[in-house]
Amino acid sequence: MSHLSDERGAELRDLFFETAQELLQALNDGALKLEKHPKDLEVVREIRRTVHTLKGDAAACGFRELSEAAHELEDALALETIPTGGSLAEVAFAAADVFSTMLSAYRKNKKPPANDSLHKMIRKLAEGGKDKKAGKKKAAKTAKGKGKSETVWTEYEELAIQNALIQSKHVYHILATIDVNCGMPIAARQLVINALRGSGEVLAVYPDANSPLATKQVEMLFASEKSSDQVSVKCKIPTVIATIKIDPVVRKIKPGTIASKPVETPHGSTSATEPESAMQSVPEHDLAKSNSASHVADTILRVDAERIDNVLNLVGELIIGKSMLQQGLNDFARRYPKEALHNRFADAMAFQARVLNDLQRSVMKIRMVPVEQLFRRFPRMIRDVAKQCGRQVELTVSGQDTDLDKSLLDAIAEPLTHLVRNAVSHGIEGPEDRVRIGKPAQGKLHLNSYHHGNQVIIEVSDDGRGIDAQKVKAKALQQGLVSTDEAGRLSEAQILELVFRPGFSTADEITEVAGRGVGLDVVQSVLQRLKASLEVETKAGLGTTFRLKLPLTLAIIKALLFRVEHRLYAVPLNAVAEITRARESDLHQVERHEVLQLRNQVLRVVRLGRQAIPDNASRKIFVLVISFGERKLGMIVDSLEGEEELVIKALDDRTVETNLVSGASILGDGRVVLILNLASIIDRSARSNFSDAEQISSGLLLTQADRARSVSGSEVRQ
Repeated sequence: MSHLSDERGAELRDLFFETAQELLQALNDGALKLEKHPKDLEVVREIRRTVHTLKGDAAACGFRELSEAAHELEDALALETIPTGGSLAEVAFAAADVFSTMLSAYRKNKKPPANDSLHKMIRKLAEGGKDKKAGKKKAAKTAKGKGKSETVWTEYEELAIQNALIQSKHVYHILATIDVNCGMPIAARQLVINALRGSGEVLAVYPDANSPLATKQVEMLFASEKSSDQVSVKCKIPTVIATIKIDPVVRKIKPGTIASKPVETPHGSTSATEPESAMQSVPEHDLAKSNSASHVADTILRVDAERIDNVLNLVGELIIGKSMLQQGLNDFARRYPKEALHNRFADAMAFQARVLNDLQRSVMKIRMVPVEQLFRRFPRMIRDVAKQCGRQVELTVSGQDTDLDKSLLDAIAEPLTHLVRNAVSHGIEGPEDRVRIGKPAQGKLHLNSYHHGNQVIIEVSDDGRGIDAQKVKAKALQQGLVSTDEAGRLSEAQILELVFRPGFSTADEITEVAGRGVGLDVVQSVLQRLKASLEVETKAGLGTTFRLKLPLTLAIIKALLFRVEHRLYAVPLNAVAEITRARESDLHQVERHEVLQLRNQVLRVVRLGRQAIPDNASRKIFVLVISFGERKLGMIVDSLEGEEELVIKALDDRTVETNLVSGASILGDGRVVLILNLASIIDRSARSNFSDAEQISSGLLLTQADRARSVSGSEVRQ
């Protein structure tokens, strides 16, 4: 039994760590909203609800320190009047950081660090709230002393007033003085309430029944369809009530308020809503959305990603099995062309193919998550970096609904973080500098994501100073990254690539966020592991865009198969714009590059194999015209093998130490095919003469036996 308890406890803690990250993200989001809208009490309530949930979950898992800290913050936020604004936002930010540190310690089974600074901030917040609450009560008493009937009601009572007005009811403030000769003053309060309940709805009663003042007067907030005279008659109980004063409560109906079912308040009276569940009026469409979201949440099932990977791998094996059956069916048709069973086999294969396609799409969708999960972590980070650097930055996001494989999303989190920090610290100018050159003081940073062909594109754009190519070259010379001769031969695109060199930095001084030369080189190294590419587009004084191009490493794609020097390769079919035939004599040399005139344009071509033999100018070749974004490239191949549906399996660095190959697959007859990384091939050809670079045929390919073992063995990452 103890083993089972330990196992359940571990499962509960794992679930807590997962949900706690979402709660911390919600806490950061709430603090950012409060910083922009300091007087929005609904945001404060959202923060309190988040902290309340975190407190309960932490207590359930036995994380006492985190639960107590969250409870202390929740109590401070539970005051009727709390100091909103920058101070509260700073407390929320500090709490999110402290809670995050404590979670990290719990994950490592370590004791969480002390959080004395957070305790001081929370105590100061609570003391400020109590002072404001006392001042509010004093103001209410002063108003009554001057003969004013208007009372300062709590937020829950104000909500009850709004609900009653929407129902076309009158709302009255009733002040009943108990007769000094009353024989049962303690029961007088309840007698008045009972007398009124048949005529309307009691929204609030003061003072509390246990208070000594309850024997002297009764103050009520009352909603009714009856007139004030009719209500007054109900309240005049002989020998119990001495005087009655009734004043109407006048309020403007707030747009979007809906009526709520009255419930019992802690004072024993009725209120329009429960304090925890309905702290503010909610528009009807938002309420419907909330109910729908609650229903969806009930149907969500959390599944370990490894289980989904196993299912996806099995689907891939089924598709390979389908290819094997198709190959056998083709051989059967060639051997027995008049066999009647052939059509029945073909129909069964077509049905199986449709089911497998639907199954594959369903499993892939399970692994896909919106890129919003990555984007939503950046607002807080941008706010902190901008504050450290003295910048004013406005973040805009688009394409957050773009789906991306979960493993890929996790892998690009670090490089994307570096790009965003770099845009704030290096790209966007300070407010004074921007105003001086005619720009708004607040800079703009834009995150965008979209699908393009067989890739996912993520862009980080800013409207800052741009990258000065000459300054980059000068810094590279100063830091010894390039020689003087090399610098003189570099094009502008090659100069911009220097910012990805390890140790390179254009910052004039070292700060907490810039100047150490660590950042963009990390981006480059991670992208190389992912077989991805990065483009830089910059204009001096207007801004810079970093464009990440991510391949689909876990997918089943339609591919075009071809041969180069008797070896089999594949490229995604949707990247092939056209296929043309040519002769070796049709190719020409222009600035050390081979080109082919295709209709009215000059197409640059690359060879995936050895160089052409001079005496073989009449040899016919196939040219695959690859379209990749705005760029086109021709690839010379020996022969075509046709189209095939391939299950992509990513190869680790021990198998293929190059970014020119993005994965591999197994055909129905057992042959192994390498899938080329078109982005890397195009980038390689753009930077230098491809023939001088590492050739696929000589340096990158494995033998047929080695490739078969690699793809089917343990070296392949699923």
